Amino acid sequence: MLILPFALLISVTWSFEGGSAGRVEPVGEGHVRIGAQGQKDQDGRNRQANWYSFRVDGARPGQPVTIDLVDLPGEYNYQPNRGAVNAETPAVWSEDGRSWRHVEDFTYDAGEPKMTLRITPRGRRFWVAHTPPYTNRHLEGLWKDARRAFRRTEIGRSVEGRPLWLWTTGTGAKTIWLMFRQHSWETGSSWVGEGAVRELLRNAALRSAYTWKILPMADPDGVARGGVRFNRHGFDLNRNWDVNGVAKMPEITAQRQAILAAGGGALFLSLHNTETAEYLEGPPVTEPAVRELAGRFYEALVARTSFAPTRPLSFAGPVAAGRMTVIHGLTRERAWPAFLMEQRISRQPKYGRRPLVEDRLRFGGELVKVMSEVLQ
Repeated sequence: MLILPFALLISVTWSFEGGSAGRVEPVGEGHVRIGAQGQKDQDGRNRQANWYSFRVDGARPGQPVTIDLVDLPGEYNYQPNRGAVNAETPAVWSEDGRSWRHVEDFTYDAGEPKMTLRITPRGRRFWVAHTPPYTNRHLEGLWKDARRAFRRTEIGRSVEGRPLWLWTTGTGAKTIWLMFRQHSWETGSSWVGEGAVRELLRNAALRSAYTWKILPMADPDGVARGGVRFNRHGFDLNRNWDVNGVAKMPEITAQRQAILAAGGGALFLSLHNTETAEYLEGPPVTEPAVRELAGRFYEALVARTSFAPTRPLSFAGPVAAGRMTVIHGLTRERAWPAFLMEQRISRQPKYGRRPLVEDRLRFGGELVKVMSEVLQ
């Protein structure tokens, strides 16, 4: 069992969907060190510790529990770093596993590095995570509402045999694509996806004006096991788009085939989260029409949504073989106007605070309206 008891009968478990933690060590009364499990790629490199999600049981109501989050350093693009968990990205916590808020009482020690959380629960149980979790179970809950207006097609199976879904609605001549959770830790993108779906359900005119195609869960295995950004065989479902190997990358294979089989797309967007950056990246093309569309899309996002970029509109540059992203791939194979968006989990200036679930849901609704407007 993944339940490790320590002093005064407090226990830590992550044996639930999306749960993840590493070593657990007692420090003292009501104080524990919990390591980030992290994840490496197919070469045993690029360790990422962007995700943790666990539950604490046996707390004393009204008494503080101190948690040191450790084992944070890793690599990104083959360069060592101090880790994604830092002073700008404190944990979220919940007393019911559904409603999440940021931990306000925390310190960050850049020397170790270490994030220390101090949480005072009202009950004997609480949950802690890097960002508010969004699992396959959440997606199935959304489908119960979405099925009245969407049709769902199984386009393949993941390494572990989970279905890979394509959701479609609308009958318009132009097709808009949305893609979520290429990296399993990026839960904020799924909350945006839910907000987008719910806006399309509310707005029949918007729904019918275009054909909307949504890939809601690119890495269901990683989401289930509490992964970070690689599939079961260590492949990055965004950065390895041009690597062949159906057996080891069935997710990329199925998604590529489904997208290309559709025959065209007026606008494609893959949603992501990062720690402190927020930006829109366009396709690696020089055609004036695509550049003009990119400019209008960027300006509309800034003017009419909560999108708060940390850098100007950019366009994808050349990449090494085997490191192609989905927007590189779609540009090479079909010359589609494909974009990638990163949204920060740190303090967002338009909110004046760190984003919460309701902010992501609201942005999802704003997003589909803007995508519709820029194509008119």
